Amino acid sequence: MAGSPARVGVLALQGDVREHVRVLSGLGADPVLVRRPEELAAVSGLVLPGGESSVIDKLSRSFGMREPIRQAIADGMPMYGTCAGLILLADRIENPIAGQLSFGGLDVTVRRNAFGSQADSFETALAVVGFDEPAHATFIRAPLVVQVGDRAQPLAELPDGGVVAVRQGVLLGTAFHPEVAGDIRFHRLFLDTVQEQRR
Repeated sequence: MAGSPARVGVLALQGDVREHVRVLSGLGADPVLVRRPEELAAVSGLVLPGGESSVIDKLSRSFGMREPIRQAIADGMPMYGTCAGLILLADRIENPIAGQLSFGGLDVTVRRNAFGSQADSFETALAVVGFDEPAHATFIRAPLVVQVGDRAQPLAELPDGGVVAVRQGVLLGTAFHPEVAGDIRFHRLFLDTVQEQRR
């Protein structure tokens, strides 16, 4: 029902799952952990968390989640990917490990670990399309969108022009971690999309 809290999933195979659950709960949603196809079928949207994109890819296949997620994307389920989640949503991965796949759907090319190692993590303020105030962005072994296709829209860029947030219809991706920085606006945008789809 459109008036009830949005029941949204957080893919809970690996990565910063709890942080997303906390933010979604704080925004009044009903977040659930998703590890199985039947759990995916019971939610109206899905967050793909940060972590190790290659590990999440492998585990998604082990848990029988790869094709159901790809089908959900094709069916128009709203999804939000942060960091590794952005890589998993990308149609194309630059420098993947051998055999690494993405779920795809987002018309972008993403470079893994584009800023170096964990020691090269950084924080910065970003102007974001549609936001009144800059977002505080935390980059941890972050990817970078190196090519944006015709179907996707850049939402935020670094000062050097590197794209770090994109949207394509009901799909949203950020190279950084709003769930860590405490900026709830990306999750709110995701939930607004979920509610719009439920109407």
